[in-house]
Amino acid sequence: MFKWISLALVALLALLQYHLWLGDGGLLELERVEARADLLEADNHELEERNDRLAAEVVDLKNGLDAIEERARNDLGMVRQDEQFIWVPGTTVNATPEAPQ
Repeated sequence: MFKWISLALVALLALLQYHLWLGDGGLLELERVEARADLLEADNHELEERNDRLAAEVVDLKNGLDAIEERARNDLGMVRQDEQFIWVPGTTVNATPEAPQ
């Protein structure tokens, strides 16, 4: 009699262990969900940084003319009336002047 009860308890323990490790809501699924959550958190962090940069750019565009002038120069190729624009095809120019040595 005791032998059958102990076998039933061992079988029950094995069934519970299966559900704990491999079943729905088990530790294996928990590990997968946590890995997915970490991946999504990293993606959200990148998007939050992008949103912060865009919000700062919006504030700059609303408050100052420097940001508007920079955008006009970079995106539209505009120059001021007191400037001369010279374009040489196939070359790139460093916008910062070199320090004399």
